[in-house]
Amino acid sequence: MSKKRVRNIKKELLSDNWYSLQKITFDYLKDDGTWETQARESYDRGNGAAVLLYNSTKKTVVLTRQFRIPTFLNGNTDGMMIEVCAGILEEDNPEDCIKKEILEETGYKITKVTKVFESYMSPGSVTEILHFFIGAYEDHMKISAGGGVSEETENIEVVEYTFEKAYEMLLSGEIRDAKTIMLLQYAKLNHIL
Repeated sequence: MSKKRVRNIKKELLSDNWYSLQKITFDYLKDDGTWETQARESYDRGNGAAVLLYNSTKKTVVLTRQFRIPTFLNGNTDGMMIEVCAGILEEDNPEDCIKKEILEETGYKITKVTKVFESYMSPGSVTEILHFFIGAYEDHMKISAGGGVSEETENIEVVEYTFEKAYEMLLSGEIRDAKTIMLLQYAKLNHIL
């Protein structure tokens, strides 16, 4: 679709507390040639990166477990989520960002990651593009406990599962985070483990 199908974009800032939430009003050119005025809310939290850490020898993956208030508010009884390591890019490029997040969240110092794809995670309301990576780890790469950055109020538990167990958790619904599901599926389809 061309940008010529959108005109008269008006933005109204609704919130700039954590990230920015805007009401966007615009005219959209429909297929029948008529213009229609639409209004949507768009949440801009920046772009991010996520990584599946895997060990080919042990056939294991390193994931994180942490409390997520939006899931708690939407029926996740304890609010805990099992996820791949991930973070917001801020000023970093995706690869540098994810290496920094790996160290902060898991305590592993990884020097090489491979980008496998990128995706809009919730295109109806969030601007974020998420860059997906895989990265091999070995036990000797663990240089700290991980757990996140205390100034960012992160309380992250580092968990290691066999790939088989993690995939079973995906199938049973114990793992319900989209980025984690996507990377575990990628690993399964591409015979990473």
